[in-house]
Amino acid sequence: MNIAQNIAAGLDRILTMEVVRVTERAAVAAARLRGRGDEKAADQVAVDAMRQELNRLAIKGTVVIGEGERDEAPMLYIGEEVGTGKGPAVDIALDPLEGTTICAKNLPNALAVIAIAEKGSLLFAPDVYMDKIAIGPGYPEDLIDIDASPAENLANLAKAKGVAVSDITACILDRPRHAKLIDAVRATGAAIRLIGDGDVAGVIHTTDPDETGIDIYLGTGGAPEGVLAAAALRCTGGQMQGRLILDTPEKVARAEKMGISDPKRVYRAQDMARGDVLFAATGVTDGNLLDGVKFGRTFITTHTIVLRSSSRTVREIKARHQDLDKF
Repeated sequence: MNIAQNIAAGLDRILTMEVVRVTERAAVAAARLRGRGDEKAADQVAVDAMRQELNRLAIKGTVVIGEGERDEAPMLYIGEEVGTGKGPAVDIALDPLEGTTICAKNLPNALAVIAIAEKGSLLFAPDVYMDKIAIGPGYPEDLIDIDASPAENLANLAKAKGVAVSDITACILDRPRHAKLIDAVRATGAAIRLIGDGDVAGVIHTTDPDETGIDIYLGTGGAPEGVLAAAALRCTGGQMQGRLILDTPEKVARAEKMGISDPKRVYRAQDMARGDVLFAATGVTDGNLLDGVKFGRTFITTHTIVLRSSSRTVREIKARHQDLDKF
């Protein structure tokens, strides 16, 4: 068995139930503060819980997408080493609470999210905006093009799906910067699902349009979230393109420090998350794809999806936890 096979086997061993526990713990911690209006507190308890569980894993993990750079984030910062140090070397992209505002307001689709891949496989993305376009699996390669107009992309998707453009629904972050994009999409007759936050969930929803009602994701959002979303799409066969928005000399310099030499490069999902990738997400609040954490008198229930790129396996885990002390 060669080194790559050893690493893949190690990922198999540790990233089944173990990775689920990581997102479960973060989701439960955040869910205790949902609807309380305190974004920072909800995010902090999720970070603490995820870090504690990560440090129990038999991995040599390096956070490449985290809560920020070391001087900005006390824990789960970019470059932080996690795990026991005994096991395969892996890259980790994470968001202990994807949708802090959503959680604080108890709105749909807040998630605890993590992606783990072989060392050197995840894009080391600076914390800037990224222009994104994404669709789910089952379509011809390169059906979408980030440089094409919304009308062209929607027409191509509708044709490939065998429906009218008016039957397509696009997911877009509800931001002033997207006013022209929203107008352009509506001009085609397509519907729009506007979301207030949580664009990782927005992209993931394209993977199962029959369940979520979302066919395509369009617009700009965080680059770190783009890497997490790309990891999920790698596991399901979806398509994504992204381009970093490096519109100041300071952003260009930051990107160069992180190894990005071409500021105009278009990244596909396989460029942002290469090799064998595992992705897990646990619902914090109820959403289109996942139920939120439920607190019973003697138990807690969680709802998680775990995806793997090499096998295209999608595991859906609904867990009832009766040992409440572990949380």
